[in-house]
Amino acid sequence: MQPDPTASTEEAHALPAGRPAAEILTELKALRTADAPTRGGRTFAYVYDAGREGLDELAAEAYAAYATVNGLDPTVFPSVARLENDLVGAAAALLGAPPGAQGTFTSGGTESILLAVKTARDHARSTRGVTDPQLVLPSTAHAAFHKAAAYLGLEPVVVPVDPVTYKANPTAMAAAITPRTALVVASAPSYAHGVIDPVARIAEAAAEHGVLCHVDACIGGWLLPYLRRSGRTVEPFDFSLPGVTSISVDLHKYGYADKGASVVLYRNAELRRHQYFAHAGWPGYPVVNPTVQGTKSAGLLAQAWAVLQHIGEDGYTSLAARVAEASDHLLEGLRTTPDIHILGEPEAGLVAFTVLTSATPDRPSGTPDLSLLLHLADEMRVRGWYLQPQLSFDGLPPNLHLTLTPATVDRVEALLTDLPEALTAARTLPPVTVAPALTDLAATLDPDTLTPEDVAGILAFAGLGEGSDGLPERMAPVLFLLDTLPGRLKERLLTEFVGSVFRLRTP
Repeated sequence: MQPDPTASTEEAHALPAGRPAAEILTELKALRTADAPTRGGRTFAYVYDAGREGLDELAAEAYAAYATVNGLDPTVFPSVARLENDLVGAAAALLGAPPGAQGTFTSGGTESILLAVKTARDHARSTRGVTDPQLVLPSTAHAAFHKAAAYLGLEPVVVPVDPVTYKANPTAMAAAITPRTALVVASAPSYAHGVIDPVARIAEAAAEHGVLCHVDACIGGWLLPYLRRSGRTVEPFDFSLPGVTSISVDLHKYGYADKGASVVLYRNAELRRHQYFAHAGWPGYPVVNPTVQGTKSAGLLAQAWAVLQHIGEDGYTSLAARVAEASDHLLEGLRTTPDIHILGEPEAGLVAFTVLTSATPDRPSGTPDLSLLLHLADEMRVRGWYLQPQLSFDGLPPNLHLTLTPATVDRVEALLTDLPEALTAARTLPPVTVAPALTDLAATLDPDTLTPEDVAGILAFAGLGEGSDGLPERMAPVLFLLDTLPGRLKERLLTEFVGSVFRLRTP
């Protein structure tokens, strides 16, 4: 065979020839230095820190013991079934599940919600003949429900929440139920504001219409029962309410397991049956998948089991009390900070507040100031704190979101000390604005017909995308621009931006 004269003389390599383990681990540790800290109580979103010595090491060792075990087939690895039954049983007992209740361990809240929506869709189809299903949910329901609706072909019916309490309006929710409704949703609590919807009334309305009701307790499911045990008043939100037919609860939140651990529960096995996927119409092994995933490491299951076993009932009760202590201290401090306004009455470890313009005789109570709020977020980040900005939506004000954990108890006072200083510094900065021409242009753009050049131009204006060197040091201008854009255009630009972060780079 003659050599191909057009072939490159250099062979392409996907990977290096091989590197020493110590060198690789050193590089991984170096990469982590640019990330927000996951321990220490200064990152008030995305992470849940129990603040207990040895918990990370226990989780890592338990994961390692099961990292190579495939959770796909419990008949080959029976310990997988034992661990999952233990975890699901603990969640069921905690959330008042009746005899006959069943559930499944999943990779997180999004998968739990996706499975609950699939179950409701298939149940409505098989029991009521619904072929064009709807999903009734409050405007504060987690975005994962919209993702599930998009994936599974349901129409979301979004019901505005009370503009003062930020809770779902049970009367409006009931009025939104139609013969096409497959599932009604309530949150305990909602992520955005940390308030608990009136689950009892929503579930009762769903039951009266013969419709399933899912409670998104991904955040509160493992915290609220222990807050009750620590002496706090918690209204019923779980299976003690007859109309509640399914619940999602994340163990990687207030269960303090590592990321990738959640449970979805159903009132009975008949409901859970609709969650499963089975296929025997191929020549390979018979497929039965309880979850979206097929092959999966049992490591995440094992580490969650180990963490729950180690902390135990008394431990979780004590940790819940610490979360409540941190929340009390923070709320007291925020209420005495000028121009800070807490949204709603936070009930479950999450707090959202906005910043008001200074009161004047014409505006005695002030109004939310987006520019100042976003500058404040940047100033707090300069001081080593991450508070999560949330933009305005459907008349609900922009705000900063904080997730409180046991590790934040000893950090609240320092945060409250830095907050007024950061707010003073934010007031000295020029207000963020968007050029009127850009606002006018945005109003004419169709997200579905934007060209790559259009998108690149808008992202470049914001300092993002191709040609930008990572994220801007200050996010206020970017977030302010996003807040002014129509929803679908905002979604398109966010998609393109994340796509620009996860892209192949040529040498």
